[in-house]
Amino acid sequence: MAEVTAAAVKELREKTGAGMMDCKKALTASDGDMEKAVDWLRQKGLSAAAKKSGRAATEGAVASYIHGNGRIGVLVEVNCETDFVARNEGFQELVKDIAMHIAAAAPMYVRREEVETSVLDRELEVYRGQLREQGKPEKIWDKILEGKKEKFFQDICLLEQAFVKDPDKSVQDLVNEAVAKIGENISVRRFARFVLGEGLEKKEENFAEEIAKTAGL
Repeated sequence: MAEVTAAAVKELREKTGAGMMDCKKALTASDGDMEKAVDWLRQKGLSAAAKKSGRAATEGAVASYIHGNGRIGVLVEVNCETDFVARNEGFQELVKDIAMHIAAAAPMYVRREEVETSVLDRELEVYRGQLREQGKPEKIWDKILEGKKEKFFQDICLLEQAFVKDPDKSVQDLVNEAVAKIGENISVRRFARFVLGEGLEKKEENFAEEIAKTAGL
């Protein structure tokens, strides 16, 4: 059993807004694994994000991020519960950070529930073909495919991607932290990402690296 440190409890509290004792219980139940502890709290309905997730978020802001003299642009809508919070500096900073992340990381969907079944099925079929070619025994395919599926969601879904400014947390963690600090439900509704000349034959450019440099990362 991993030791539950005060620092870990504090970090989990900042991530979720849950009480100190609940955070300690979650870490104990999860053997010190931070992500599992977050899920434990959410399942129990003890995190601030879980408690507030059912509340209507109809206010908010649309932010833009333009990079490289107009070569790449993003619009993102992030919702909160009140106009007061929409004007809050912390909320505005969150929305801007998410817009910049989208520009750098190029997600395809906001959340995994939006991924079409046909898209996921196609990916899994490709993975099955790879396992077949590699001669992997079929009895272990299900376990490998589950891991591949999770990695696929983490690659293409905004909320599951590693946040470009701090890869140790996901974009969902970033939102949860804002919920805990601000005290309202916050939800990323939609985004659009435009790349100059996208679809036309041109040299591939590494926007993620450029954006990271611009942000001083």
